[in-house]
Amino acid sequence: MAPNVFNRIPSGFFNMLSSGSDYMNNAGCLLEIYSQYDMEVSYRISRKQLRDALASYIFENNLSFSEEDADEKSSDVANSIIRKFTDEDCGWLTEETDDASYEKYIIMTEAGIALSEFLLALEQPEKVEYSSYIYNIYNTLMNSDQWKADPYVNAVKAVYNNAKALSKSLKRLSTFIRKKIEELTRETSLENLTDHLLEYCDGEFIREYARLTKQQNIHMYRSHIRSKLDEIVSNPEMRELIMYGCAIEENVSEDEAAELVLDMVENTKKFLNEDYDRIMRDIKHKINMHIHIAVGRIRFIRNSGKDAQGNVEQVLKMLRTSIDEGNLLDDLSDEMTKLYKFDKNEYIDTASLWNPRKSKTIKKAVTTDTETLTQQDKDDAISALEKEAYNPYSKKRMKIYLDEQMKGKDELDSSQLPISNKKELLSNISAVAYCEENGFEITVEDGYMEANDMILRRFKIRRKANGG
Repeated sequence: MAPNVFNRIPSGFFNMLSSGSDYMNNAGCLLEIYSQYDMEVSYRISRKQLRDALASYIFENNLSFSEEDADEKSSDVANSIIRKFTDEDCGWLTEETDDASYEKYIIMTEAGIALSEFLLALEQPEKVEYSSYIYNIYNTLMNSDQWKADPYVNAVKAVYNNAKALSKSLKRLSTFIRKKIEELTRETSLENLTDHLLEYCDGEFIREYARLTKQQNIHMYRSHIRSKLDEIVSNPEMRELIMYGCAIEENVSEDEAAELVLDMVENTKKFLNEDYDRIMRDIKHKINMHIHIAVGRIRFIRNSGKDAQGNVEQVLKMLRTSIDEGNLLDDLSDEMTKLYKFDKNEYIDTASLWNPRKSKTIKKAVTTDTETLTQQDKDDAISALEKEAYNPYSKKRMKIYLDEQMKGKDELDSSQLPISNKKELLSNISAVAYCEENGFEITVEDGYMEANDMILRRFKIRRKANGG
């Protein structure tokens, strides 16, 4: 059973953040105290140093607390704050006296540190590099020298924790997008909505989503991670060492350790095989929904401004019809007549006229001297045309190319194809394009192969049974 957190904190731990008018000031002072420990070797600092820093913070931010503290100096208010935070009913800080110098020191409690970090995380959420989780998993598994001494802690558990952390981060990302979509429905200004949409498109999670969908991220490493996990747990000696390490680390029996390790491996593989794609599809759907709602909201706000214009135009049309039917213009003064002059004054200029093109007459006969080509000239011309029409990646040449690569075999793996330069890469792509027509069949496989900064999807080519 999970421990009851309220047994570890004082009963009034949250009182300063839940009641009265000073809760925001109390939270600000707590975070300021927490920041003073950044340059210290521990969460222990002299009371005088902490008081002066807190007094400066109160003065610079012009903080006002309860009425009885209104006329006190900043240093006195700082002392009062420290006393409240070290009170047994609060428990954010503790005070101790040094045995040698008799100087008083203020120490942040574990609960006080956790509360400060929680407030900071809400105010300034930490930016997550989602792709780094995949790199950590891949690098961990591929460097066996780093974990072979304790494969449970340094390999299986580390990989499981990174996969779980990535899953949680992606779920938070999805939830954050949903929150952005809900904000759109409350926008009433076209300017604010446009700024909101631009901020969304330039946002951190859009860039992170783009990084996660590129080939050099999870899609390139996923199959290697799965196969390496299977390789580790299928080795009897390694599996026994993992079970033993799990039993010691988690303080469980060998049977429970075996079940726990199996759950970790299967959950990690399930996340990479299914859950990751499902979460990414959900994020993509919400991104598209966000854009559609934003565009629709922009159209709605823009069109809603035309209602008044449309009503005015309709009234003017009705008024003009009434004037024409009743011949009212004759009874109006000249000044009033100008108000009801709706007809447009149009005109024709030279730019709107089309001038017919004049045909040119032949005034003088023109003759051209002819020259007879020699056989050498004809051969040179034919050679130039053949050279210009030469296609190194034609269907016929690609069949010859594959036959040469397969060397009489019926099957060829993409890793056996040359890929050392651009010409060879283009030959491979063209050969794949003409596979069906040349009597071969191709099967796409997981993973990529890379050479000289070029990436090609893994595949196999087989010769059809009926030849080609």
